[in-house]
Amino acid sequence: MQYDNIFVSLQRLLNINAKKMSKIIKPIGYQALLDMRQTEMGIKLIKEFFQQNLATELRLRRVTAPLFVLKGLGINDDLNGVERPVTFPIKDLGDAQAEVVHSLAKWKRLTLAEYEIEPGYGVYTDMNAIRADEELDNLHSLYVDQWDWEAVIEKKDRTLAFLRNVVRRIYAAILRTEYLTCEHYPQIKPFLPKEIHFIHAQELLDMYPDKTPKEREDAICEKYGAVFIEGIGCKLSDGKKHDGRAPDYDDWSTVAENGLPGLNGDILIWYPVLGRSFELSSMGIRVDKESLLRQLKLEGKEDREKLYFHKQLLGGKLPLSIGGGIGQSRLCMVLLHKAHIGEIQASIWPEEMREECEKAGMSLI
Repeated sequence: MQYDNIFVSLQRLLNINAKKMSKIIKPIGYQALLDMRQTEMGIKLIKEFFQQNLATELRLRRVTAPLFVLKGLGINDDLNGVERPVTFPIKDLGDAQAEVVHSLAKWKRLTLAEYEIEPGYGVYTDMNAIRADEELDNLHSLYVDQWDWEAVIEKKDRTLAFLRNVVRRIYAAILRTEYLTCEHYPQIKPFLPKEIHFIHAQELLDMYPDKTPKEREDAICEKYGAVFIEGIGCKLSDGKKHDGRAPDYDDWSTVAENGLPGLNGDILIWYPVLGRSFELSSMGIRVDKESLLRQLKLEGKEDREKLYFHKQLLGGKLPLSIGGGIGQSRLCMVLLHKAHIGEIQASIWPEEMREECEKAGMSLI
């Protein structure tokens, strides 16, 4: 069968050794606040309410998105630049290869052009993906579901101030959703701060020069509760990136009005259930012609200029945009105070992980 390779790829990830098992965080005395029926109802409540709020805040309309795209068009996203997409042949297209999407950053921008969306408006979609290279733990699954959104902007909007304004509006939608969830389930208490703090990855390195990027995220999130870390993908003063980002969607190289590179970032919170930082969203102002060429050169990916998406952008056929993805299961996990994403979504988990989680009070779906 043509899908055999997909399941073989996923099955390989089940061969996780005992060392990887230690990555599971098992909160002492953890007990789910909601039973399975309440959890399913809570998921529905959160998803319906949040996406309506997101659409209203950013003036987005829903569009239908693909689960897979043709290989070789440059439409699929390689995220950090190293992840391998799940591929399969299409019989009626002469066994042409299709790729299951990683995210829809570039597809959404093509859609903005196709629908002739005006500046100040955009689209959102339910994005479902398979990320076969994920290392499974409390937060990471083979299956990814998120609200992918993209909005048309003007040249004057390509600023840090504009980016931060959009972040605040998204965070406001999250806060409203937390309030609604706590009203429905009084046993769940709100914990998110009223304001989100902004910091550049370089400033974070300057604050904690002896810590790893993950340790820096933990420290700043524990301090402020909710943080937007800017400049994800650019090299810092130590010659390293805070985290990887592919060169052809987020603009992580343009110097902003604060004198630091990057018009993108990640929304993170401090999650007391697990005692660690927790990423909810990755987003940013997207590359224009100049920053695309610059970032492709910096990453040694100039060959991508020949791909369909990149030719459309370089040819001036795509609008300037801002966009991102917000994890659906992750947001539900946080607002329902769950300790493992497998308590929210159905996915494939190693049997050893299921047993370990069950003993710790985390019943995986």
